[in-house]
Amino acid sequence: MKKKETKQSYNNQSITSLKGADRVRKRPAVIFGSDGLEGCEHSVFEILSNSVDEAREGYGNTINITAFADLSIEVEDFGRGVPLGWNEGEGRYNWELVYSELYAGGKYDNNSDGSAYEFSLGLNGLGACATQYSSEFFNVKSYDGENLSEVSFEKGEAITELTVTPLERRARRTGTVIRWRPDLQVFTDINIPREYFTDMLKRQAVVNSGIKFVFRWEVRGFDEKGKPIKPGTFETEEFFYENGISDYIAEIAGDTAETKITEFHLETKGRDREDMKDYKLIADIAFTVSKTVNALEYYHNSSWLEHGGSPEKAVKLAFVSAVDKRLKSTGKYNKNESKITFPDIEDCLILVTNSFSTQTSYANQTKKAITNTFIADAMTEFLKEQLEYFFAENPVDGDRLCAQVLVNKRSREQSEATRLNLKKKLAASTDVANRVEKFVACRSKDPDVREVYIVEGDSAMSSCKLARDAEFQAIIPVRGKTLNCLKASYDRIFKSDIILDLLRVIGCGVEIQTKHKSDMVPFDINNLRWSKIIICTDADEDGFQIRTLLLTLFYRLLPTLLKEGKVYIAESPLYEITPSKGEVEFAYNEPEKAEIIRKFEEKGVKYTLQRSKGLGENEPDMMSKTTMNPATRRLIRVTPADAAATARIFDIMLGDDLDGRKKYIAEHGHEYLKEADI
Repeated sequence: MKKKETKQSYNNQSITSLKGADRVRKRPAVIFGSDGLEGCEHSVFEILSNSVDEAREGYGNTINITAFADLSIEVEDFGRGVPLGWNEGEGRYNWELVYSELYAGGKYDNNSDGSAYEFSLGLNGLGACATQYSSEFFNVKSYDGENLSEVSFEKGEAITELTVTPLERRARRTGTVIRWRPDLQVFTDINIPREYFTDMLKRQAVVNSGIKFVFRWEVRGFDEKGKPIKPGTFETEEFFYENGISDYIAEIAGDTAETKITEFHLETKGRDREDMKDYKLIADIAFTVSKTVNALEYYHNSSWLEHGGSPEKAVKLAFVSAVDKRLKSTGKYNKNESKITFPDIEDCLILVTNSFSTQTSYANQTKKAITNTFIADAMTEFLKEQLEYFFAENPVDGDRLCAQVLVNKRSREQSEATRLNLKKKLAASTDVANRVEKFVACRSKDPDVREVYIVEGDSAMSSCKLARDAEFQAIIPVRGKTLNCLKASYDRIFKSDIILDLLRVIGCGVEIQTKHKSDMVPFDINNLRWSKIIICTDADEDGFQIRTLLLTLFYRLLPTLLKEGKVYIAESPLYEITPSKGEVEFAYNEPEKAEIIRKFEEKGVKYTLQRSKGLGENEPDMMSKTTMNPATRRLIRVTPADAAATARIFDIMLGDDLDGRKKYIAEHGHEYLKEADI
C-alpha cells in the first residue's frame, strides 16, 4: 500500500498567533459571542455601555442613538469626551489605547483614588477596541469643552492622524460621538432590526433612572403608495424612567397588580474568597404580585442578565424559603402536602433586580450572567430578611402572595397528573390512519420524503386531496379554530381532540417542562413522521388567525420543530390575473400584482383581475400549481422569532382586542414568516 503523503510537517514553526485587528476580525465570536446578527448587536451595546458609564457618573443625562438606512450606527453622549491625546505614562496616544489595543482603558482602578468609574458596565477594555476592529468604518469625535478631537478607522486600521480643532465659544460642548458600520466581512448579518434597539434602550432606561435615551430610526423602504421613502426621514422614540424599576414594574403590571409595589435597597461590601479584597455592592429589588402577568428580570451594572446568575440564584432561594416559612407558620399547607417550588412563585411574580458592584465576574464578555459568590450570598440573606419584614408589616399583601402561590402549585400538580395520561393517548400502537378522523395518508413509508398538509376544514381537504401527489403527501383537516395553546392550561390542551389528533399524526411526542418527564411521552425528533409539516389556510384574516393558533401549538408544545425548520406555510395567491391570450398568472402580494399587470399592459394584452377564492373553491389544477406541486408552489419556512418579539406578536394576535388583531393580521400577517423554500 502506498504511504499517504503529508502536505506539511508539524513542528515549532507551525504555531502562529493572530495580531492586531485579526484577533477580532477572524474570531469575532470570542468577544461578541457570535459572528452572526447577535454578535453584531452586542457590538452596539459595547459602545453604548461607555456612554452609560459616563452618564451614571453624573456627566450628561441624555444619550442619542441613531440607526441609519445604510446600516451604520451613531452613539452620542454629553459626558467628558473620551481622551484621545498623548499619554505620558504609556508613551502612546490614548486613541490607540482605547480603540486599537485590547485590554486598555480607564476602568481598572476602581478602588484606588476614586478618579475612575466606581460601578462600570464597560470594564474589561475590550468593547470599544473590538467594535472598532470589526467595523467597515469607525469615526470618533470627542469634545472636551475647548477642542474637538477626531480620528477615523477602516477595517481595524487608523486612516487619519489625530486632528484637534479649537471650538468657537458658541459651539463649545463636551461629549463623544461615534459613528460606525459593522463589517459584513466580520459578521454574517449586520441588518440590526429596530426591535433590538428599542428593547435594549428601554432596558437601559429602566435600570438607569433619570437618564434619557433618544432613539432615531431612519425609515427605509417604500411608503403606502409604493414610492421610495425620502432619505433622511427619521422616526424618534424616547425612553425614560424617572423612578427606574418601580415605574417599570407598574407599567408591566398595569391594573393586574394584586399587591402594592415593594422595593428593597441594599448597600454592603464583601469578598468572593477570604484571600481577596472587599468590594462594594448596591442592589435594588422591586416586586408585585399578579394573577395574570409574570416577569422576572435581572440587571447588573446596567447589563441585562439574560441568563441570570448570582441575582437569580438569590431570588429563587430567598423567595422559596420565605414563602414556605410563611405558609407553614399560618397553617396553609394541607396535611402531607408537598413543599412549594420556585415555578409556583414565578407564575404570579413581577420582579426586577438592579444591582451594581465595583468588582464583577461575568460568565463571559457578552455579560449575560454573573458568577460572584458574594453577590449571591449577600442578596440571598438580605432578601430573606426583608421578606420576613414584608410578611410581618404587610399581612394582607403577604397572604395574597401566599394564596396565589398555593393556587399555582395545586394547578401545576393537577396539570402534571393530566400529562401523565398522555402516554396512553399518544403512544397507542394502532395505525394513525385508523384512529385520527379524516386523516388521509400517503403511500410512502419514508419520513425523509413524506409531507403532511394541515388544512382548513373539509372543503379545503377535498381540494388538496385531488391536487396532491398521493405517493408522499398526506392531509389532515382542522375543524374550526384550534385552542389558544399560549393561554390554555395543559389540562385544557390535552382534552382537545383536534390537538391530540395533530400530535398523533406528527408522531414525535411533546415538549413539556415537568419533573415527571420519565412518565410521559418523551419528545424524540427521530420519531417525526414527516420531512415537512405544512400549514395550509386561506389568505384572509380568518385564515391568518387559524395559522397563528397552529403556530402557537408548535411554539408551546413542539418548539424544536420550529428550530429545526420542519414547519412550513403554504403561501396562497391573493389574485388570479387571466390574460386574453396565454395562461393565468398568480400574484401572492400587491407588488407582484402590480408587476404582472404592468407586464400585460406594456404588451397591450387585455386581462381580468379577480381575488383568489378560498382553498376549498379552487380547481385541483390550480391547487397543484400554487400550493401542492414542489416545482411550482411557494413554501415559507417558519423559524422561532426573538422571544420578546414573539410574545408581543402573539399577545396582539391572541389577546382580547379582536378589532386590533384583525387589523394587525391584515397589515402584518406575513412578517413572522421567514425565507421561502421554493
